[in-house]
Amino acid sequence: MPGVCAIILAAGESKRMGFPKMLLDFNGVPMLECVIRNVKSSEVNDIVVVMGAYREEIQNIVERTGVKCCYNDIYKEGMLSSVQCGFRYLSQEADAVLVFQGDQPFISSDVINKVIVSYRSSGKGILMPVFKNMRGHPLLVDRKYFTEIEKLDPGKGLKSLSEIFSEDVEEVSVSEAGILRDFDTFEEYRNEINQTN
Repeated sequence: MPGVCAIILAAGESKRMGFPKMLLDFNGVPMLECVIRNVKSSEVNDIVVVMGAYREEIQNIVERTGVKCCYNDIYKEGMLSSVQCGFRYLSQEADAVLVFQGDQPFISSDVINKVIVSYRSSGKGILMPVFKNMRGHPLLVDRKYFTEIEKLDPGKGLKSLSEIFSEDVEEVSVSEAGILRDFDTFEEYRNEINQTN
């Protein structure tokens, strides 16, 4: 049944981290696997992971979790190219798509479901969670904008969609700061692990 699907972006080179951050241990599993599990436990109908750098290692995780994947052969051109790759893969079956980053394991299924419920009730085509007036992830995009994503400026990325069509944006207030948190450096990761241990 068509519905709300998800794209998880896992194509990056992790240049600032120095090695593939999505393979770092998080609660006993690779960080990417934690993200996939959170999305799988939500009301999302279908999931595709977009691969690029470290393809073999990422694919091992994807196969273990039983979700779909696609490969972005131009991932070095930036994140928007991976977003577009994922949308092309899912566009035939999705009413809307939620876009996740593979290094955001703090986004809970409760937040995901709240965004989906707001999509179904608000009539808006672009939705995002907000914590203390700060917009976070995941971004939900209705299928009417799928072709617009192909036209976006790579320098501005997916976030420019909400600027171009600002009248169709719905902010969904949530109580979880995890929508704002990701890992760019090993120090950020180490600090997080030290706090939770």
